[in-house]
Amino acid sequence: MGFPEADVRASTGADLHDPALDDLGVRLHDGGGTLRIWSAHADAVELVVFDDLDLDWIVEVAPMRPVGGGVWEVSSSALVAHAKYAVRVDGPHGAGMTFNPATLLADPYARGLVSPGIGSWRSAVVETSFDWGDAAPPRTPWDRTVIYEAHVKGLTKRHPDVPAALHGTYAGLAHPAMIDHYHRLGITALELLPVHAHTSEPRLLQLGLTNYWGYNTVGFFALHSPYATAAARAEGPSGVLREFKGMVRLLHEAGLEVILDVVYNHTSEQGLGEPRSSLRGIDNRSYYRQHDDGSYIDVTGCGNSLDTSTGAASRLVLDSLRYWAEEVRVDGFRFDLAPTLGRDAEHTFSPEHPLLRAIAEDPRLEGVKKIAEPWDVGMGGWQTGNFGAGWSEWNDRYRDRVRNFWLSDIDYARRADTTPVGIGGFASRLAGSANTFSPERGPLAGVNFITAHDGFTLRDLVSYDVKHNLGNGEEGRDGADTNRSFNHGAEGHTDDARILSTRRKAMRNLLGTLLLSAGVPMITAGDEYARTQRGNNNAYCHDSTLTWLDWEHAAWQQDLFAHAARLIRLRQENPALRPVRFAHAEMSVPSASVIDWYDETGRTMSIDRWTDASHRTLQYDARSTPEHEEPNRILLVIHGREDGAEVVLPELDGVSRYVSLWSSEDEHPREGGEHLAPGSIVTMSGTSMQLFRSE
Repeated sequence: MGFPEADVRASTGADLHDPALDDLGVRLHDGGGTLRIWSAHADAVELVVFDDLDLDWIVEVAPMRPVGGGVWEVSSSALVAHAKYAVRVDGPHGAGMTFNPATLLADPYARGLVSPGIGSWRSAVVETSFDWGDAAPPRTPWDRTVIYEAHVKGLTKRHPDVPAALHGTYAGLAHPAMIDHYHRLGITALELLPVHAHTSEPRLLQLGLTNYWGYNTVGFFALHSPYATAAARAEGPSGVLREFKGMVRLLHEAGLEVILDVVYNHTSEQGLGEPRSSLRGIDNRSYYRQHDDGSYIDVTGCGNSLDTSTGAASRLVLDSLRYWAEEVRVDGFRFDLAPTLGRDAEHTFSPEHPLLRAIAEDPRLEGVKKIAEPWDVGMGGWQTGNFGAGWSEWNDRYRDRVRNFWLSDIDYARRADTTPVGIGGFASRLAGSANTFSPERGPLAGVNFITAHDGFTLRDLVSYDVKHNLGNGEEGRDGADTNRSFNHGAEGHTDDARILSTRRKAMRNLLGTLLLSAGVPMITAGDEYARTQRGNNNAYCHDSTLTWLDWEHAAWQQDLFAHAARLIRLRQENPALRPVRFAHAEMSVPSASVIDWYDETGRTMSIDRWTDASHRTLQYDARSTPEHEEPNRILLVIHGREDGAEVVLPELDGVSRYVSLWSSEDEHPREGGEHLAPGSIVTMSGTSMQLFRSE
């Protein structure tokens, strides 16, 4: 198309701090704006500007010039706020090269994206000014953080007290009715499923389904416009950004943090031959992991993997994080398939990867929470516990052990009249997973969870033995087959009062364990009210009442909410339950919890008790080593068999009485306050927990 050829061909080195990579995207100035695009292998690049109303009508075409370091640049009076634009890129043919000078491509740094049709995108220049008032990030300490994982649309779509115009929107998340819910429950942070601009795969659209969860990113700087109100969408991407910032401001004013689930490991361009919307057309060879012949190395299971061994790809991620933290003021990030970001040029994971260290240590991201999903599907992809300082991680070992203890072990015992393992592994998870996270990182390196957006909900976990995913259009092949769930005697819906009662107690045990364990707890939105997806453990493709939260609740669901709220409050009131550091056997460690373990007789746990598979009763004594709070001590009694047990409360130095705080045996939490003397006998029903404060 007659573009001027580059006089140099840039290197694809991995220096993400290369100053040539500064100021990519559009920067506004007097007389218009300047666009900078990086492509190491391009021969020519041009800017295309569109009519404000007709996104297929080109009003300006301008060639971009190479300025060194693989960067192409152009200034134009048409690049003003709200302008819509794209780029076209030409280059050589060969292995891994997918240039097509006819393809309109989105700017990877675009702050806004609009679509004139399926699979087609236009970048938008966004007006970013916003009045933040006096709102400041809450900066909630990690030990006091309670995360609430939620989907923007699903959380408010059916809420009767949120105005219809705000249903399923960014603004709806910060409506007073929602803020009241967050406060009553006690959570401190909303972790939002992807809000970056995303799209549905053609395969799903052909099935009449959609990528509801949003793990199919089009752009790392642009918001997903369909989550905005109709009024904001009518203003365009600038209005959508303003609404999102307004949500952040209101949540900050309410003392709540906003954490974004971010998908930097792959993009919506999928595999070769699939949509070419941005990176693939700009410089496929540099942005995606490939073999020498150009075939993709897919460690994400999504068709492509971002190649963070190149400086430009790593810098794209880092610049995106800086934008969301500085310009939009979000409080943290949860990194989907994080090991992909830490793979080198040989595709091997290293916790010292320059990008991972930059994310943890960048002064511009100081105080921002960083949470890794510590696995992908490539070789060596399971890395739980291996991320370095500055990172927290989803603790799947915690999830699996706790599910085993309260569910699959109980199922096994019903059939075999014995349990497969004792209580030792469960105790390790309860105390902060010191066998997974180093002493230097401590218990707060682990984000504990029982459920998440993928997998069974809490209610389905105690109601189904197997997944029921036929509605996903894959004949039940998708979704995990190993769920460590237990239906307690009937698959799915039942009217059997005994089974229903047992299921409710199982949910209380699971929530109790989660919220009383050392580490950072994460609750999946709706679990506090026992939301069901009718046994679907991979509901990513359903934008419907199956996945939207129901806000009309039966009395037993309101009781479960009361338990969750009570447990969160007790966690905040008792620092012994939320240590910052691991204790040390030979010295006092500030802000740790010194832990001792006792059996049902009130005696110190013996080696035989720890290793006996049939022994499932434990008393967990934790006393804080205060640094900023008053001294505190708790006793948690756990009984993991379906037959009852009598437990003798231990006689401990400095303890004159135990004050009852919570019991999973109660359908509705009692106010507590019952005083018991050391040596008292407590009768535990089958599979139950009781919490006491030691005084």
